[in-house]
Amino acid sequence: MDRMQALNQLSGIMREVLDDPSVTLTPATTAGDVEGWDSMTNISFLVEVERRFGVKFRTAEIEEMRNVGDMLDMIASKKSA
Repeated sequence: MDRMQALNQLSGIMREVLDDPSVTLTPATTAGDVEGWDSMTNISFLVEVERRFGVKFRTAEIEEMRNVGDMLDMIASKKSA
C-alpha cells in the first residue's frame, strides 16, 4: 500500500467515525482542522486505524503524532518492520 492509498484509507476511517462524508484528510491535517475531531473522536479513530492497518501504537508514539502525515509515517514504519 502506498502513501496515497493509506491517506485515502485514513480519510475513509475518519468519515465513518465522524459520520461526515465530506471529510478529506491531507498529510498536514491536524485534529483542529476537522470539525468534530475531539478527544473521543481521536480515540475511536486510533482504535479503528490500528484494527484496519494491523498495527498497535504505543502511548508515546501517539503523543509524538502532530498531524496525519506523522501517522502515515508511523504506519509505514510499523508495516515495514
